[in-house]
Amino acid sequence: FKKTGVVNAYFPLFIAKSFLVKVYEHVEGFSPELAIVTIAGGKELKEPLVVRPTSETIIYEAYSRWIQSHRDLPLLINQWANIVRWELRPRLFLRTTEFLWQEGHTAHATAEEAEERTKMMVNIYKEFSEKYLAIPVIAGVKSESEKFAGALRTYTIEAMMQDGKALQFATSHNLGQNFAKPFDVKFLDENGESKFVWQTSWGLSTRSIGGIIMTHGDDKGLVLPPMIAPVQVVIICIFTGYEADKEVLEKAEEIKGELEKNGVRVKIDKRDKRLGEKSYEWERKGVPIRIEIGPKDITNDSVILVRRDTGSKEAIKINEIVNKVKGLLEKIQNKLFDKALKLREDKTKIVDSYDDFKKTIENNNFVLAHWDGTAETEEKIKQETKATIRCIPFDSKEEQGKCVYSGKQSDKRVLFAKAY
Repeated sequence: FKKTGVVNAYFPLFIAKSFLVKVYEHVEGFSPELAIVTIAGGKELKEPLVVRPTSETIIYEAYSRWIQSHRDLPLLINQWANIVRWELRPRLFLRTTEFLWQEGHTAHATAEEAEERTKMMVNIYKEFSEKYLAIPVIAGVKSESEKFAGALRTYTIEAMMQDGKALQFATSHNLGQNFAKPFDVKFLDENGESKFVWQTSWGLSTRSIGGIIMTHGDDKGLVLPPMIAPVQVVIICIFTGYEADKEVLEKAEEIKGELEKNGVRVKIDKRDKRLGEKSYEWERKGVPIRIEIGPKDITNDSVILVRRDTGSKEAIKINEIVNKVKGLLEKIQNKLFDKALKLREDKTKIVDSYDDFKKTIENNNFVLAHWDGTAETEEKIKQETKATIRCIPFDSKEEQGKCVYSGKQSDKRVLFAKAY
C-alpha cells in the first residue's frame, strides 16, 4: 500500500447516525446490520451513535473539509480497524459480529484516476494472496446485483476452498461520485471550477485467515505458508535430564542464530515436556518446519528435520541446516500454491446446459457458463441452486453462446459457485 502512496490514518469507532442517513437517502441498498448506542454516561444521547460498520461516511465527512483544491488530490488513506456488523449466524473468521480489516479510501480529480486506483488495488490483493498466502485467486468484476451498494463497479478476487466452495477474498470498489455528492466532497480544478471528486474504497479482512485455514489446513490443524508464518522454524529440544541438556540448548541457540542471520523466523521450544507433546502442538499451529535436536543428534552432528505440509522426516548435517531450510521454505510455499491451484483446475467445469449446471454446482465446483446479463436470471439461478455469480473474470474471452438458464444470447462466460 505504502509503495503506491497510501498513508495510514485512524477514524473514530462511533459514527453519528445522521451520517449514515445521508447515504441511505442517496444509495439504495446500503443498509448493513447496525449496532446503535443510545445511552452513554448514564444519559440518553441526543443523536444515536452507530458502532462502525464501515467508515465511508465519517471519512468522507472529513474529506469534505480537507479537500479544497486539485492540489490536495489524490488523497490516499488507509486504516486498520475493527468493524461491527450484527451477524445472526456467525461463522468463525468468515462472518462475525466484530472483525478486523483494512479499509482504503481514496479521492481523485478524474474518473480515469479512480478507475486506475481501483484496478491497481485488486491486483495488489491478487499478488498478496498468491505470493504470500499461496492461495490462487480469480480476479474479475462483480455483477450489478453482487457489487457494493453505491459503487459504479466492484472488482474482486475469488478463491476456491478445499470443499469446492468460493470465498470472496478481497474487493476494490470504484465509487464514482456517489459518495462525494451526499458528503459534498468538492475541489477547485485548474480553471477554478468546483467539481466533485471521484472515489474508491477497498478492503481485506480477517476472512483471509479463514481462507488460509480452509485452503491449506488438514485434520491435524493449521498448515501455514512460510511467507506469512510468524514462526517458520521451531527448534524442539529433546532433554534427558543430564548434563548433555546444556549442550543441546547451546547448539539450538547456535542454529537459531545462524538461521536468523539469513532472515528465517525461528523459535526454540525448551520446555520440559515430552517430544511428542511438543511436536503435536507445533504441528497443530502449522509451523512449516520443525527441527528436533537431542544429545544423540549432537553426537551424530545432525538433526531431524520435519516438514509440516507432508510430514516427511530426514536427518541432515548441522552445517547444512541453513541452506536446507531456506530451500525447503521456498519449496513448501510453492507446493502449497500448486496444490491449491490443481484443486481449482480439477474442480472448474465448463457447462452449456442447465441440467449439467445443476449437477456440477451440487458437487461444489466452480462453473464457467454463459449468462444473459439480467438480474432476473441471476436471482432465479441463485434461488434454485444456491449458486451466485462470483465474478466476470478479467481473462474471460469473448465467446458467443446461450445462457444456461434462459437460452438467450451471451458473449462470454461468467464464474458461478456456491460461496461462504
